[in-house]
Amino acid sequence: MEEHHTPSQNSLDPKVSALLCYLIGFVGGIVFYAISKDKFVRFHAMQSIFLSIAVAVILALLFVISIALPFIFLLTWLFNLGVFAIWIIMMIKSYSGEKYKLPFIGDMAEKYA
Repeated sequence: MEEHHTPSQNSLDPKVSALLCYLIGFVGGIVFYAISKDKFVRFHAMQSIFLSIAVAVILALLFVISIALPFIFLLTWLFNLGVFAIWIIMMIKSYSGEKYKLPFIGDMAEKYA
């Protein structure tokens, strides 16, 4: 579903703001959530924040497990590759004006946007 957003005077286009939420990551999500009143931008900001937190928690768990099981390093590498792909997809979808909800995270982001 494509949504059209018009930039307000003296501000970034909401689609650019949404893209920056993913490009900058956790900090960008917090900044855009705090300064934007646009629901589209706030949704993507929250989704970026929740995605960053989920990735950090999973990477921490994989690190702890890899201490005992060194072969987990390969799983960590594959996980990072998948996260990179998700981040690229989210940047493309947000810049195209799509409010794409990730499983689990998207519903929480929508609730807090």
